[in-house]
Amino acid sequence: MELAYIPSPSRGVIHLGPIPLRGYAFCIIIGVFVAVWLGNKRWIARGGRVGTVADIAVWAVPFGLLGGRLYHVITDYELYFSEGRDWVDAFKIWEGGLGIWGAIALGAVGAWIGCRRRGIPLPAWADALAPGIALAQAIGRWGNWFNQELYGKPTDLPWALHITSSTDGRVPGYYHPTFLYESLWCVGVALLVIWADRRFKLGHGRAFALYVAAYCTGRGWIEYMRIDDAHHILGVRLNVWTAIVVFVLAVTYFVLSAKKRPGREEVVEPGADAADGVAEEGEKADGAEKAETTDSGEAEADSREVTDEAESAKKT
Repeated sequence: MELAYIPSPSRGVIHLGPIPLRGYAFCIIIGVFVAVWLGNKRWIARGGRVGTVADIAVWAVPFGLLGGRLYHVITDYELYFSEGRDWVDAFKIWEGGLGIWGAIALGAVGAWIGCRRRGIPLPAWADALAPGIALAQAIGRWGNWFNQELYGKPTDLPWALHITSSTDGRVPGYYHPTFLYESLWCVGVALLVIWADRRFKLGHGRAFALYVAAYCTGRGWIEYMRIDDAHHILGVRLNVWTAIVVFVLAVTYFVLSAKKRPGREEVVEPGADAADGVAEEGEKADGAEKAETTDSGEAEADSREVTDEAESAKKT
């Protein structure tokens, strides 16, 4: 008899009339908002303008979703294009299936387009977004909980995930909650990047590289625990190999960047200081105008009082 476990939701969608509200989609949307919110705060702290992060995210997010879906469909093509499968399901993103590798890769393309339009260096913008992206992943992983997917090997631990669905080959039982492990790991990655960025003043894309390397470290051992179907190379899951390769690339970039461009960017958004200066001067001018109006009004009132007193004296 199991005394403790993590229950799975009875369903991952609630219908509000004809409108389906899906837990997976909500987790993705909330994650995006958190990433933009935190990224905006970090961008402003580094000298950028309010709203710039959101403007560039308008490009990065759609590209990221497309890239994540493409990676999933390509690496798990048999789920959509094998015999007995409906290829239309490849477009049903709400049923789960976003590969972080494709999301980051194509999302970076969208971010590059947005940064280029604003004249902003992509590495600086990526540094500001890095911990927010990790938190977005932490939140997004709970979408897998709603869909009862991406769990690990069977276990009798108190925090085992209770799978109740038997669709798509699932076997009801108690399994390692790998979605929870990765969610907690991503929170740790976000805190690590924030601490390291403050401590060492990371710049020129190194905060983002640290996020990538730290995430890949956790993804490697978490991926090894999963039991869902996956392609293998030399007996190792494809995503484990991907994590290894991306980890090496991130560390290499971090080291070379530190040697070639040490320190942090002095200016992350050209014209931001000038715009702030203009706004500040405008506020000062408004304040001076109000003060002048107030002084003028007080002087006029004093003049009226003197005149009234003089007339009163004459009458007396």
